[in-house]
Amino acid sequence: MENGAQSPRRLIAVFESPVSEMLFRFGVELGFQTVLVEPDPTRLGGTPRPHGDALVSDLSAAAPDEHTDILLTDHHRPEIGALLREALDGKARWIGILGNPRHEGPHVAALRELGVPEEEIGRVHRPVGLNIGSRTPAEIAVATLAGLIADRNSRPGGFTF
Repeated sequence: MENGAQSPRRLIAVFESPVSEMLFRFGVELGFQTVLVEPDPTRLGGTPRPHGDALVSDLSAAAPDEHTDILLTDHHRPEIGALLREALDGKARWIGILGNPRHEGPHVAALRELGVPEEEIGRVHRPVGLNIGSRTPAEIAVATLAGLIADRNSRPGGFTF
């Protein structure tokens, strides 16, 4: 972009979770416009979350574009295959799903079952974020956001400059 201006940063977190809450808390401070997608209305108890810019029930309502990073924050939900297929069919800049990197993610089988080609499945990042040994929701959010910023700036992340 001209004059050093950065493209807009958009972050869609799919599924209400402690990690999505931390992503929004830190993400807004880092300049991300944030959207929570939660298809199950029973998982949204109480008042609206204070850190997200928007709350919608489906991915199309979140309007992902070429400036958007999409992160599924729960790999156990039955909707992961359909949601990832929809994300892969769209314009999102980056797509990822949380999960233990020592095991193949359940999203792989879910996408194969839906007939998604292997090269498209390979576009889904897992693990996500920088390898800092994160365990808590806040640490996972910091690692993820740092990784997204590094990726957006074409940097490797970590200590190599």
